[in-house]
Amino acid sequence: MSLRNTLDFLLYSWLDAPALTQRPRFAEHSRETFDAVMDTCERIANEKYAPFNRVVDVEEPRTEQEPDGSLRVVLPRATLDARLAYAESGMLAAAQDYEHGGMQLPYLVEAAANAFFGKASISIGANLLTVGNANLLMAHGTPAQQQVFAANEFNGRWTGTMCLSEPQAGSSLSDIATRAELEDEGDALGPRYRLRGNKMWISGGEHELAENIVHLVLAKIPGPDGKLVPGVKGISLFIVPKKLVDMNGQLTGIRNDVALAGLNHKLGWRGTTNTLLNFGEGKFPVDGKAGAVGYLVGKPGEGLRCMFHMMNEARIAIGMAATMLGLAGYEASLEYARTRTQGRPVGAGGKDATQAPVRLIEHADIKRMLMIQKAYCEGALALLLYSAQLVDEQHTGDAAAADDARLLLEVLTPIAKSWPSENCLEANSLAIQIHGGYGYTRDFPVEQYWRDNRLNMIHEGTHGIQAMDLLGRKVLMEGGRGLKLLAGRINATIEKALQEPQLAIHANALAQALARVGAATKAAWATAQPSEALANAVPYMQAFGHMVLAWIWLDLAHAALKGGTAGHESVRGYVSTMTYFYHYELPKIDAWLRVVESRDMTCAEMPEEAF
Repeated sequence: MSLRNTLDFLLYSWLDAPALTQRPRFAEHSRETFDAVMDTCERIANEKYAPFNRVVDVEEPRTEQEPDGSLRVVLPRATLDARLAYAESGMLAAAQDYEHGGMQLPYLVEAAANAFFGKASISIGANLLTVGNANLLMAHGTPAQQQVFAANEFNGRWTGTMCLSEPQAGSSLSDIATRAELEDEGDALGPRYRLRGNKMWISGGEHELAENIVHLVLAKIPGPDGKLVPGVKGISLFIVPKKLVDMNGQLTGIRNDVALAGLNHKLGWRGTTNTLLNFGEGKFPVDGKAGAVGYLVGKPGEGLRCMFHMMNEARIAIGMAATMLGLAGYEASLEYARTRTQGRPVGAGGKDATQAPVRLIEHADIKRMLMIQKAYCEGALALLLYSAQLVDEQHTGDAAAADDARLLLEVLTPIAKSWPSENCLEANSLAIQIHGGYGYTRDFPVEQYWRDNRLNMIHEGTHGIQAMDLLGRKVLMEGGRGLKLLAGRINATIEKALQEPQLAIHANALAQALARVGAATKAAWATAQPSEALANAVPYMQAFGHMVLAWIWLDLAHAALKGGTAGHESVRGYVSTMTYFYHYELPKIDAWLRVVESRDMTCAEMPEEAF
């Protein structure tokens, strides 16, 4: 099926998106308005993104030196045209209130519509960071910060970044060294500080695609002794615009003391600049002084709590990015397999050289590789849209339902980010394999999809960090209530599936997998030693993710059987792919969970000298 047909099934036959229009916030919407948004995004993606995916890969960002010695970034014209088309569509503010120029669109529909851009060219625009930046300010910023900064990000005038990592710290945010010293407690845009430090791996950190760039920067406020507070408790959050602005959101003509130190030259995702930024080094002194001007967001010491509002959104978006790259590769390899002839069928007497060559898709192993891609990518898409629906439930459901959705999201977010990042990357690898030697060349798109996707296991929290978050915090929080809630949802699907003869055997297999994951969780923590429990956090997350995807596929197959015509190709597609997942994928959890249950320390106890 096409992406649009898949999204229509997931939104309307499975998740019942129109039911959201019964809620006051979405009352002015209908399936017709949802479809109109999807139509617009699909058209823009096809016209402004897809034709230039290879262009932005080949013509990667470069710098030129300005007369004042600063560096400017040069990008292909297509990047600007795509961003302008996206901004004009209103999608930057899709989920915002009408009074703020938004559409009050459900996040579920927003996520589905944005999928078209991810599939067309993931690297052309870093819109997810701008939206996440502005959403954070709507949650934690002052009214003035919302009006001046967030509003101009939503309307497309400005873009946004998140500046966390530093060259010496990487993912260890407790070790950041950027300093923020108070300059004016009473500034109308918030307590004004001067920041000094360096930030690394900043996507969209410098470009000329918009009038201004709004950096959200983590930094530490020194204590009375002038020293930085150790750990994460000393981290605060600041708005640091590239160009200073007034209370009306107009540029003052003063450049802030933020300088591009260089570009990171990436394996993929080249259409988005990735930068090293120097804050406060004196390159662009403000009022004759070094130090980047920044405005405090929230309270001192609560920067990480505020930033996590943006990080969790970004993690779901990264899962979606990985998924759409996987789907792009799947569609390309499916088309290739349907048209490329190679080899001959094997009969009772072996291969018959007198027979005409057959298409690749007629070989069982090619079908196996295609089915893996379909299972991984369409299953991941379903999981991410389910997670998006939980966001809507958290914000618009009744108190009990909203709280359940919040906790379910806590448990599922590490899976929503990491499972697609790992498995859809493997799908891209199989897309190359199906193309054979051609797939390893730049004459076909699948090698770029793999390169673009390799980033997603790293950024917004690496695979290992997400695994430790899942096993070390998420399944334990609130007395394990989140895990119990998830088990309740899974058991509800099992009960439905047991009533369908085609699904009953798989429902029983899922019940066993759920029980096994629950037992492994307890066994991992049996000694209450984090070093033992977390030594195999990644195998735990892999098993947990496969259990979740087995649940998703069983629910999809049930929805297809209930809503379709028996024997119809789309129904057969869902049921067959679900069957593949249960026969080939779900059994993998046994090996993963075995080392978790036994708290195997083979890796942890390997002496450094033995490597």
